[in-house]
Amino acid sequence: MGTRFNSFYHEDMHPFVHAMVGFLAESGARASRPAVVQYFMHSAQQQYDADIELMKKVAGDLVADRKANPNDKKDLLNAMLKGKDARTGEQMTEESIMNNMITFLIAGHETTSGLLSFLFYYLLKHPSAYQAAQRQVDEVVGRGPITVEHMSKLPYIEACMRETLRLSPSAIAIQMQPRSDSQEDPIYLGKGKYEIKKGQAIVCVIPQIHRDPTVYGDDANLFRPERMLDEPFAKLPKNSWKPFGNGIRGCIGRPFAWQETILTAAMLLQNFNLRFDDPSYQLQIKQTLTIKPKDFFMRATLRHNVDPVQLEKMLHVNIDAEAKAAEKDRATGISSVGPAKRPMTILYGSNAGTCEALAQNLARDASSRGYSAQVGPLDSGVDKVPKDQPVIVISSSYEGQPPDNAAHFVEWIQGLASGTMTGVKYAVYGCGNHDWTSTFHRIPKLLDAEFNRCGATRVTDVGLGDVADGDIFNHFDKWQDEQLWSSIGGDVDPAEEGTVEVDIDTDARKSTLRQDVREATVISNKVLTAPGEPEKRHLVLTLPTGMSYKAGDYLAVLPINDQRNIRRALNRYNLPWDAMLTIKVGANTTLPTGHPVSAMDVLSAYVELGQPATRKNVARIASSISDEKVREEVLALSKEGFENEILKKRRSPLDLLEEYPTAELPLGDFLAMLPPMRIRQYSISSSPLADPTVASITWSVLDAPSRVADSKRFLGVASNFLSKVQEGDRIHVAVKPSHGNFHPPKDTENTPVMMFCAGTGLAPFHGFVQERAIQIQAGRKVAPAYLFIGCRHPERDALFKDELQKWETDGVVTVFYAFSAASEQSKRCRYVQDRLWEERGEMRKVFDRGAKLYVCGTSRVGEGIASTVKKIFQDYCASIGKPKTDEEVERWFQDIKSDRFSSDVFA
Repeated sequence: MGTRFNSFYHEDMHPFVHAMVGFLAESGARASRPAVVQYFMHSAQQQYDADIELMKKVAGDLVADRKANPNDKKDLLNAMLKGKDARTGEQMTEESIMNNMITFLIAGHETTSGLLSFLFYYLLKHPSAYQAAQRQVDEVVGRGPITVEHMSKLPYIEACMRETLRLSPSAIAIQMQPRSDSQEDPIYLGKGKYEIKKGQAIVCVIPQIHRDPTVYGDDANLFRPERMLDEPFAKLPKNSWKPFGNGIRGCIGRPFAWQETILTAAMLLQNFNLRFDDPSYQLQIKQTLTIKPKDFFMRATLRHNVDPVQLEKMLHVNIDAEAKAAEKDRATGISSVGPAKRPMTILYGSNAGTCEALAQNLARDASSRGYSAQVGPLDSGVDKVPKDQPVIVISSSYEGQPPDNAAHFVEWIQGLASGTMTGVKYAVYGCGNHDWTSTFHRIPKLLDAEFNRCGATRVTDVGLGDVADGDIFNHFDKWQDEQLWSSIGGDVDPAEEGTVEVDIDTDARKSTLRQDVREATVISNKVLTAPGEPEKRHLVLTLPTGMSYKAGDYLAVLPINDQRNIRRALNRYNLPWDAMLTIKVGANTTLPTGHPVSAMDVLSAYVELGQPATRKNVARIASSISDEKVREEVLALSKEGFENEILKKRRSPLDLLEEYPTAELPLGDFLAMLPPMRIRQYSISSSPLADPTVASITWSVLDAPSRVADSKRFLGVASNFLSKVQEGDRIHVAVKPSHGNFHPPKDTENTPVMMFCAGTGLAPFHGFVQERAIQIQAGRKVAPAYLFIGCRHPERDALFKDELQKWETDGVVTVFYAFSAASEQSKRCRYVQDRLWEERGEMRKVFDRGAKLYVCGTSRVGEGIASTVKKIFQDYCASIGKPKTDEEVERWFQDIKSDRFSSDVFA
């Protein structure tokens, strides 16, 4: 229509778009609002009317301007103004033109923006598809402007669009009825199952039609663009893909919207690397006239080392951007740490925060060794791995998969040609947990191999740490001191750790809040165990608006250090409770800088006070002691006494400073030793089917005598913090998805379930069984479920005993207990694996019917169940004359782990 709103050039939406969004939201609300309630919604009605008037005014102004300034453009507005009906010769009225303009703008904006939003959600969620799409754009279009000729040469982009519309069509339903000229009345559908009379409406739910497994296969719920490439797409049954409506009511703007989406998607993929703003984002739906992803944000960084000015030229003129690009690699999206020295890039992959903390520690140490380190997530390094500086990669694995903020980098580097990274110097450090035997350190090893395959030079052997040992920070320090720095050069004594410059102000107070999580409200917090037993608790929360979860997911909690430990730190540095700290801007720290922050806030919310000291921490504390005899005593703890006196006793820097009061370690040095506060993940112990706004967690409170001194207590940070919150309190949380297999089976009607746990490992299974109870209550058929629980005593720590008993009576689940302190009440079975062996006959038959097995507990529980499952299989094979070797049994077990055996092991 010859008019642009120029949305890309303004931070705020154009008034028309703002009015349109308000109009659509209110229209949706009215559809479900009783008429009598609507009568009293005066302010909403006024805003509704104002939005309509504004849209009409914009449309009217466009019509008036075109009439006052006519032209010969072949656009939609001229077609409506000048066109005449072929039969009557009549023209459209001005009001009709305005109404049609508004319809075109609303329909075109909503559907295309929804398609683009969902398209990039699915591409970012599936890095292999993202890389394939971007690779096709690079091959077909190159670096110049996109032209009409390119449109038909991007079949994979089109396949991604078709698959996106299959899974998330903008319009979710169409209404149909029997044809008026049909000879049949009534009409029978579904082999006589449904009777449809003339005039009777049928609502066709498009997403359900698009997910028909008889058409799209068992993976119909998965995003797989290959099924929508031209050839297989042409073979789809008629009416199995209907995102643009049906018949004469089909979308008339389909060709325009299709071309617009291809153009936009190709331009974005050509010029930007995109990633989730929140790597753990889970799809939520927002509905107005159409549906869109809710709160879905992307981060974009320019590709090919171009800047915005060069990009603008590239979009309009076919220039050689390479020649214009800056010689120095940019690291957009990577935050700079420390003053300008020798450059270094540190890339991390981290979900829980451990690898990010290691990356920040390395950056701080790098500054003291003459380097200026740039720190960022691995995904920010796509297309931006520099060749003029060391590149240090620190990453973990999650059941063999990359962390959320590393998935695109892993997919990208695997797609590079050999030799692409010639000139890059790199080192890799990996975190893992030996409980995941088959995938231990898979991603760090993969990254090391891929860097090497691409021609990069490894400066030192890959470092591999085990978080299950509880000594990951010290292991990492040892790797960097003994391997990394000796390979790339560093001129500072290893005992010299970084510091932060701190000013202390005792006259003012101010609190700060962390922004990476959102506030949930406590509904209840109760103890589940009898007095004298290790304390286990159950917390129920109202989730923040829009936060959703599935049974089996985690609730991540950002805790606060225990007040007893905070007071210890304040007392050690003679700080009053209202002291303020100002940390200088530019300090190598993750703490807030440049403005006063409460010392209480820093010590409670930002640092890990209980983290065991590293060898370098101990050496630094020793160097601050003037008395030579005492200094040597402490220094010995960093050497031969470290294992027994520091690690095994879990001595923290604060413990050492209290034990050696003559140590004059500056406060800034002390803060620099402490890792940033990390989130703790707890299995959610409820089902959203009970109430999607409420979630619960069930956990053990860690409060034990300290190994350092009998007068002290070792306090689990998060477990003690949670134990003290009360009804109405607010805590900071985020939902984190569990791995794909650790959810109730999708085919609940035909898939039996066996669940094994001990202690608070029952948490996720409480949610599983609660979900089954609600499904049964709603009339759904579910396959049998069996729950094996290990605990000490039926009267002292059998969690949710009464509730489980009721569910068992109702036929929801069959429960088998193993009581370690009362085995006479559990068929002499002390542990959960013993009870599985006792019930092996029945359970083997359940397994043969396609049962899925779940395990949640400590590594001992996981190993015990795995060993028993293998033993049952081996014994059965021998009993039917088909004996298996240990190697054959292990291969069988690894095969079933991919889809029928899922475990969640915790420390």
